[in-house]
Amino acid sequence: MSPSIARVLRRLRGQPNADASDSASLSAELGPDYKIRHLSLINILRDLEQPLLEWIAEHTTMITARRGQLIYTPGETREALFLLKAGSVRVYRLTADGKKLVLSTLEPHTYCGDMPLAGQQMYGTFAEAVEDSTICVLGRGDLERLIRTRPQVALRLLEVTGRRLLDAEAVIEDFAFKGIPGRLATLLLRLASDGGEEVIGHTHQDLAEMIGSYRETTTQTLDDFKRRGLIEIGRRRIRLLERRTLEMIAQR
Repeated sequence: MSPSIARVLRRLRGQPNADASDSASLSAELGPDYKIRHLSLINILRDLEQPLLEWIAEHTTMITARRGQLIYTPGETREALFLLKAGSVRVYRLTADGKKLVLSTLEPHTYCGDMPLAGQQMYGTFAEAVEDSTICVLGRGDLERLIRTRPQVALRLLEVTGRRLLDAEAVIEDFAFKGIPGRLATLLLRLASDGGEEVIGHTHQDLAEMIGSYRETTTQTLDDFKRRGLIEIGRRRIRLLERRTLEMIAQR
């Protein structure tokens, strides 16, 4: 496995002429306005004035993480905050027997990385690019200076981190107390939230990692749901037919 982006960046800082092509690439310079537009959309940087966004743009490094590339591993998040411009990042931990347990999947305009300034660490997590992703990296020293200048950034960091901790605790609680059918039903209902009836874009392997199971076991459980008339299964598409029954299974 290639080194994580956090490790590559650390090596590049120590070796100015080092080559990052083995694991991540510096994005082409598209001009400061491009970077500033992106930064203004990040949830923890919203409503910051233009001069401060310009300062952040000058103090961030833009990186392209390739699909499957690790952004960071446990213990590597104390030096930087990773601001997600485009793509998708999966945050997970490993169970005792080596299975992935996905805690969250992050979409653009948010950040990933633990919050060491607040004494928070997300259970020793890994972060991996689900697809090619563009990330702005803000060093810890610059983050500290930003927080001293605009304390509301720290409050937003705490707000987002707090929600993620609650979500992670819910995932781990499901893992500890529910069987595979209950975990899978809970996940399908969550992915088809807001009254939706379809789960789109996830493979059986993706679903297995989200519930801390093996792909074969997840496929067997999906097939059982299908036989019972609870769902329809298509290519990367699952349609919920009996939401009420799935809600009952999710309580087990």
